[in-house]
Amino acid sequence: MGDKANAHPGAAGRATAADHPASVRNVVLVGHSGSGKTTLVEALALTAGAVNRAGRVEDGGTVSDYDEIEHRQQRSVQLSLVPLEWDGYKINVLDTPGYADFVGELRAGLRAADAALFVVSASDGVDGSTRMVWEECAAVGMPRAIVVTHLESARADFEEMTRICAEAFGGDDPDAVLPLYLPLHGPQAPDGHAPVTGLTGLLSRKLFDYSTGERKESKPGPEQLPPIEEARNRLIEGIIAESEDEGLMDRYLGGEEIDFKTLVEDLERAVARGTFFPVLAAAPAAEGARQGLGTVELLELITGGFPTPLERAAPTVTTPDGRAREVRACDPDGPLVAEVVKTASDPYVGRVSMVRVFSGTLRPDATVHVSGHGLADRGHEDHDVDERVGALSAPFGKQQRPLTHCIAGDLACVAKLVRAETGDTLSAKDDPLLMKPWEMPDPLLPLAIQAHSKADEDKLSQGLGRLVAEDPTMRLEQNQDTHQVVLWCLGEAHADVALERLRSRYGVQVDVVPHKVSLRETFAAGAAGRGRHVKQSGGHGQYAICEIEVEPLPGGSGIEFVDKVVGGSVPRQFIPSVEKGVRAQAAKGVVAGYALIDVRITLVDGKAHSVDSSDAAFQTAGALALREAATDARIHLLEPVAEVTVLVGDEYVGAVMSDLSGRRGRVVGTEQAGGGRTLVRAEVPEIEIGRYAVDLRSLSHGTARFGRTYARHEPMPAQVAERLHARTAGTR
Repeated sequence: MGDKANAHPGAAGRATAADHPASVRNVVLVGHSGSGKTTLVEALALTAGAVNRAGRVEDGGTVSDYDEIEHRQQRSVQLSLVPLEWDGYKINVLDTPGYADFVGELRAGLRAADAALFVVSASDGVDGSTRMVWEECAAVGMPRAIVVTHLESARADFEEMTRICAEAFGGDDPDAVLPLYLPLHGPQAPDGHAPVTGLTGLLSRKLFDYSTGERKESKPGPEQLPPIEEARNRLIEGIIAESEDEGLMDRYLGGEEIDFKTLVEDLERAVARGTFFPVLAAAPAAEGARQGLGTVELLELITGGFPTPLERAAPTVTTPDGRAREVRACDPDGPLVAEVVKTASDPYVGRVSMVRVFSGTLRPDATVHVSGHGLADRGHEDHDVDERVGALSAPFGKQQRPLTHCIAGDLACVAKLVRAETGDTLSAKDDPLLMKPWEMPDPLLPLAIQAHSKADEDKLSQGLGRLVAEDPTMRLEQNQDTHQVVLWCLGEAHADVALERLRSRYGVQVDVVPHKVSLRETFAAGAAGRGRHVKQSGGHGQYAICEIEVEPLPGGSGIEFVDKVVGGSVPRQFIPSVEKGVRAQAAKGVVAGYALIDVRITLVDGKAHSVDSSDAAFQTAGALALREAATDARIHLLEPVAEVTVLVGDEYVGAVMSDLSGRRGRVVGTEQAGGGRTLVRAEVPEIEIGRYAVDLRSLSHGTARFGRTYARHEPMPAQVAERLHARTAGTR
């Protein structure tokens, strides 16, 4: 980093296993969809010599060849790993999807990386979701840098974008976000646009010209020095302000020229500590060129300014019985602790797990212990099993290049871990350990599905199991009330990808059906009913008569059964039969087919026959009595109500509250959450928030988050119940 005098030749050839954590850099690319992350990865690969001038790897394909779904949808939908070699370093570049529906892939990338590179388009600016990810990185102290792309756009303005980034990311200290280079513009075109052809190094006062396709160094002319000096002075002040040498600022303000080496070292330390955030510029290489603009500078920043895995704190590790276990940070000779950060299925080798090793060394053909991850509520059962590791490899496009080992601090892909899922811990067979899983967003968009045909029905369970094993942000629900299979997703694009993977990868065709909420019924007032089940058809007949009274109870009371029979009109041995029949009928519902709740059912009288009465007869009579009680009674249809919390920017609070009111919601309070955001609390019928995950994203431009928990069932307004009945009848 720091405008080194010479560009280092790329390390052409295959990615190899790292020999020491100090030679590894793990960097995740973050940015909104369309910001140019994948194009930047390809440009870095070209400069590093991993692909040829046509952008192809030596054995065919490109570094961005990962998933057929991505090609069809024309956007990244999953985390991808591209290992590069540069100047003796191994750089693991983690490219994340920019679309909000795939934030789970982004979180996995943040977990696996030690630094983040925020990719910002010069023509689009900084969106709200990118700001939120920046705040997440700031909360854990992750080092960050910013790279501005799309400089070729006619309306691109690097200086203005740097100012916007300082406002968006600098917080109380905008001078912590400053450019290391300024664009060097070529001759002005007839339309007035002057293309960016190179960069001006502020610390070194050197020009780096990329116009020929290869980086060439020169010195600026006298007319170019004034703007360079102005920006350089501000950069030096920003670096010195973060310096550990408290006397450096006094020396600088006293007129002393701070030497280049000192500035670079202080800059690198400030970047690695996560207190200074340099801004760079990059553009893909022109056709036939060997280097993309700014890619050498970016590789120097990654290798010189971003921290090594040794500088990352040791993960929180426990034994299977929950006891804390001390593990040295990034020790290749320590106990094995690795984490599955991504799971994918390959049509040829089966399941492939992307693994970050935090301690120890992972080797092919070793037997490891696989520990579960605490996501049982999402269809991922906890497990503790031993598995044999298959081949280790470094992915490159569609290729998997063999590795001999993977040391602490490095990443690799592991084949044939049949039971391992995303978030699982790999440890030694004789020393099982468990890492605390990272936080996953809660999927809140329901997708109700059913098999398209009998053949699909046979494959559906296995296909869904594999799908949720790959994606811990997806939750699989077998709803016992509605008898629906529901995939809970993060958004519509997430749902579309899930359906496409079921079809193309697992050969399962499904139909999407309307999602149902778990409605209930209850009595609005007291009622009475008589159940008479008398049949005589030769031999033993069936004889049972019972009389019941029904009264409503407060919400949450469930079903109470009370025996008030006197005089033995219903023999004692048949009273449990009546209760069984009543409860069975309550589970089926009495009017609309929804379970009956919150009532007390009292057995007050009945009749029996010494020969023909039986358990089955009194079960039937009890059910008939409850149905008769409902015939002339007023029955309320109950709907589930959720407690909803919405964290939203202050500028959208009014719109959010208005929208919640339009969903029959009751806002119960608001509170300031800091950072210009407000937490809105409301109670909203669940039937009104089926698509809230999508609608809220549109309403807040992707900047709001919400959570929901079941609160209770409440009577549904009559007009809403009528519309529901009409809609249900229309689908029969």
